[in-house]
Amino acid sequence: MVENQIIERQLSFAELKIEIKSVGEDILILVIGGDKPHIGSAVLAIPRPSLRDDTEISCTSSVLNVVGHKDEKICRYLAESFCRKYNAVTVCAGGFHCDNLTPAQIQEVVDACNLGNRG
Repeated sequence: MVENQIIERQLSFAELKIEIKSVGEDILILVIGGDKPHIGSAVLAIPRPSLRDDTEISCTSSVLNVVGHKDEKICRYLAESFCRKYNAVTVCAGGFHCDNLTPAQIQEVVDACNLGNRG
């Protein structure tokens, strides 16, 4: 079971907040941040045996995106990481928005979502 937690990351240009909650045996993750927090994507990851090695856990994901939003990358990464690590149905939803982000700033957001051993 995952520990309920709130992770706040101060980026060089904005703040990123990741809330993780246990919902019974399942996991719910909310990602918000930037100048205009919103829900731009929702990813549902369902654990299953890996197709390459049935001793490993993989997942099948379903994605809902709001038109014009690019939040899938971080929501998919978090949902699938937690799903595989905890062998649990996981939903990650949310959005991070700042106008005119540079490629380096986008990478900073992605890197901040790497929670290491947490997920």
